[in-house]
Amino acid sequence: MKLTSVELRKKWIEFFRERGHTPISSASLIPENDPTVLFTTAGMHPLVPYLLGQPHPEGKRLCDAQKCVRTGDIDDVGDSSHCTFFEMLGNWSLGDYFKKEMVPWSYEFLTEVLKIAPDRLAVTVFEGDADCPRDDETAELWHKCGIKKENIFYLGKKHNWWGPAGQTGPCGPDTEMFFDTGKPKCCDACSPACDCGKYVEIWNDVFMQFNKNADGSFSPLKQKNVDTGMGLERVLMNVHGLKSVYDTDVFAPIVDGIKSRADSRVTDAPTDDDIRAVRVVADHIRTSTFILGDERGVVPSNVDQGYILRRLLRRAIRFGTTVGLKKGDYSQIADIVVGLYKDVYPELDAARDKIKSEIDAEEERFTKTLENGIKEFEKLCRFLQDKVIPGKSAFRLYDTYGFPLEMTVEMARERGFTVDVEGFEKKFEEHKNLSHAGAEQRFKGGLADTGELTARLHTATHLLHRALKTVLNDESVNQRGSNITPERLRFDFSFGRAMTPEEVKAVEDKVNAAIAADVPVVCEEMTVEQAKAAGAVGLFTSKYGEKVKVYTMGEFSKEICGGPHAARTGELGHFRIVKEQSSSAGVRRIKAVLE
Repeated sequence: MKLTSVELRKKWIEFFRERGHTPISSASLIPENDPTVLFTTAGMHPLVPYLLGQPHPEGKRLCDAQKCVRTGDIDDVGDSSHCTFFEMLGNWSLGDYFKKEMVPWSYEFLTEVLKIAPDRLAVTVFEGDADCPRDDETAELWHKCGIKKENIFYLGKKHNWWGPAGQTGPCGPDTEMFFDTGKPKCCDACSPACDCGKYVEIWNDVFMQFNKNADGSFSPLKQKNVDTGMGLERVLMNVHGLKSVYDTDVFAPIVDGIKSRADSRVTDAPTDDDIRAVRVVADHIRTSTFILGDERGVVPSNVDQGYILRRLLRRAIRFGTTVGLKKGDYSQIADIVVGLYKDVYPELDAARDKIKSEIDAEEERFTKTLENGIKEFEKLCRFLQDKVIPGKSAFRLYDTYGFPLEMTVEMARERGFTVDVEGFEKKFEEHKNLSHAGAEQRFKGGLADTGELTARLHTATHLLHRALKTVLNDESVNQRGSNITPERLRFDFSFGRAMTPEEVKAVEDKVNAAIAADVPVVCEEMTVEQAKAAGAVGLFTSKYGEKVKVYTMGEFSKEICGGPHAARTGELGHFRIVKEQSSSAGVRRIKAVLE
């Protein structure tokens, strides 16, 4: 009998619970107080403070299934294995066990729970360099378990080193596990480092031993950690011998829903382009549903997470149009996604109406944008002398109006024009490089930054949150996002109008009054139910009985949180709001500093 996604999650949690791990809830897809990334990209991301030594309320051994979004490979979506949303099954040792426990457990789970034959497994280990020695210990552990020596490969940092998540932070050598698909070797040197498709990665054990410093050097962590990650979708695909993740039970009903609404050829005789289009729609609508339905769910906009969401939805609509999807189909496909996941992630069911209405609204906006793009294209053709659409113009149609290059080429051909494809690709490459540079700039501070300035600003967000609720006389004012660097804080909150200057001043005064009171910042560990009963503010997404940290600042604030904090409010200095502005529909944004 085939292992379902529900059974795989359950077996993962039970396997590690039996080995002393406490199951924890998936964190939000929208990271709290972290400027380094737009979305939670791995199971370890919300746990960085604990990997650095802060005690976790649930102990030293943890496991979970974490919601993740990565869009760096968005152009590869539509192949057999790339997804923008995925679930990461993870387990952690926070300064407890290390290699000699984790490697045998990994082998046991792969061979006894997933029933993978040992000769279908290959593993890689770190080959060593000036920063860290060759990992013979891990290789020997794998061999003792039953992996043949010819299936153990030594690879360098590019393949067998994880982290840090940003420019600095915890990192270390890893060992990766691969499923041998049975394809013949591409050459004598064929290994899991190849892209030939013989080996498919299914699990990664990271042995966090170092902290990467700002100067590029590595220093030992005060505690050694284990951080593992197994992609649920890819594992289901491989253990069942399926051709793609879109054949697994987390995707098949979505794909079927798309085909039932598409042109008949998509079911009867689909082209490669049709298959890719259906997969892109399935992936992007699934991801958009999770972003919109998250506890800190954002809506489409032109900045940050909202921009990524807008791009995903418009890309889904663009590809969906090529297979005959019609107005209103996309929100119905999202409804299928909610139905698939509502028992595992009940927040989706709670946000079902919001998810569908936001998708419909974005579809309406995009339709108008496309109409404007066609007008722009027509205007462009009227003024061109040499019947060649410049690459930069084709890129503008792509970037501003959502026109794929193929669409511009096709429309140009109908009018007897050609397109400077090479020029387009050059502009596209420049755009990608700028995006990557921008992403690198985001990797400053973040959860790994427990510096004094960051801790003070983090503490100030708690006081700001309470002051907003009090001044605006509205308990429905809730945090919708927070971004902290050592220089300033940025705080997004739910509120339907601009604040008046008087309200801004009143909020500043309340925060500064709390600072002047110089009360201690007290941390207590309690269950979610106890936190609720105590009147704490926060996202109550944890499972029943799960422990959380609650920070109390006198009568001024009581909030669930896991970040760094000052010892007393008096350490914060003077709080000043620099700007209050709109972030997206129904969400306001405050930028503030401590002086």
